[in-house]
Amino acid sequence: MELELLNEQGQAASKFDVPETVFGRAYNEDLIHQIVVAYQANARQGTRAQKDREQVKHSTKKPFKQKGTGRARAGMTSSPLWRGGGRIFPNLPDENFSQKINKKMYRAGMASIFSQLAREGRLAVVDSLKVDSPKTKQLAAKFKAMNLESVLVIADEVDENLYLASRNLVNVLVVEPRYADPVSLVHYKKVLVTKAAVDKLKEMFA
Repeated sequence: MELELLNEQGQAASKFDVPETVFGRAYNEDLIHQIVVAYQANARQGTRAQKDREQVKHSTKKPFKQKGTGRARAGMTSSPLWRGGGRIFPNLPDENFSQKINKKMYRAGMASIFSQLAREGRLAVVDSLKVDSPKTKQLAAKFKAMNLESVLVIADEVDENLYLASRNLVNVLVVEPRYADPVSLVHYKKVLVTKAAVDKLKEMFA
């Protein structure tokens, strides 16, 4: 399979051979949805907490007599049935939202995403992406020349200059192949992969 090899002006200079096992997979929407949801769930933290009927501050006195009022009997106002009462199954800070995804499923799902991006024309290859100094303006000008506004760059190696130059760009993310995640691949409009990173992606997801 071949992908476009872009030059510094963002134009397709030639074609670059990429492995079919990573960039030529069939589209599996259910699997992609599963790994995206699992990735977001695994990043979620249990930061919410609610009180049960033991923890709420209410009097233990019986609110009214048992009989003769015409109302349903009640023992205390901390009952979960009452407004302001404790929750029956409260959310706890140590709540675990993680979902398990098998390695084989994750590799197949990532390869399916790369393949779909290639079919949609949202994936391209570049020789390399480097900047001489950690200047955001310099990297922004390079992306502007390539007519790229929202881009995920998968580079074989992210040096300090490239990291510092890219971190303040809102719609730009530069990562190494091991940090490429399904949510970012789906989110950004364009994905650029360096030549050396293609081999690493083949090792990871083929």
